[in-house]
Amino acid sequence: MSIEAGVLYVVATPLGNLADITYRAVAVLQDVAVIAAEDTRHSRPLLKAHGIETPMLSLHEHNECVRAEKLIERLRGGESIALISDAGTPLISDPGYRLVAGSRAAGIRVSPVPGPSALIAALSASGLPTDRFIFEGFLPARSAARERRLQALSLETRTLVFYESSHRIVNALAAMRDVFGAPRRALVARELTKTFETLHGASLEALCCWIKANADQRRGEFVICIEGAQDSLSRDRPLNTTHLLSVLLTELPVTTAARLAAELTGEKKNKLYQLALDLAGELG
Repeated sequence: MSIEAGVLYVVATPLGNLADITYRAVAVLQDVAVIAAEDTRHSRPLLKAHGIETPMLSLHEHNECVRAEKLIERLRGGESIALISDAGTPLISDPGYRLVAGSRAAGIRVSPVPGPSALIAALSASGLPTDRFIFEGFLPARSAARERRLQALSLETRTLVFYESSHRIVNALAAMRDVFGAPRRALVARELTKTFETLHGASLEALCCWIKANADQRRGEFVICIEGAQDSLSRDRPLNTTHLLSVLLTELPVTTAARLAAELTGEKKNKLYQLALDLAGELG
């Protein structure tokens, strides 16, 4: 196949198994002028395995602002560029947004080269409803912020999908159990497509016990899929204060949002005002 000049190709790469790459992805990576990689050291074995000798440069969260401008100039000059992440589809909880957004704003064609995605891989094998779902990426690292985010999702009826790291997986599952309820069905997918791939489905309570009991299952990269709240439960449960404030703050100032939330929930306005301030800070 031939590639076009001055095009930014967003190329999905394997999650772990180097065979999970498309013929088109290999051809594009071979023919572009340069590959912008999240970590060139991480991507080098993949390129070597497929005989790709295209030069690479790094594009990560610490240099993307500056490097994106230079890459866009190269695209304007007619060079073709491929964007890859360490694994899976770029921009899905990975760097690249500024480059893609800046390229489109500059009138440069951006072409996706689809392939592996950890969230889709986990969801497809989860046994949970897949007709409607939401992807939440990584939860906040701090426990209070994490709980507030989960509370805001507690009435969500669609399947929920999260990413999580090895050093936070135990606390994350415990928080999900406490907010969503111990019986809620879920699946933990670990090290997808790699040697020690594990997909374990159970209740949130059982998953918490399972992950604590086996240190080997706390290693690697995780995708967590959780069934949504039941419609009947959503109708019968009282208003969730955090979720209500989050919605109000998208349209109203803090003072007004706190006052309306107090009227609707019966909680004290001062308490809700402080919560609204915290949420406003997180929402920017």
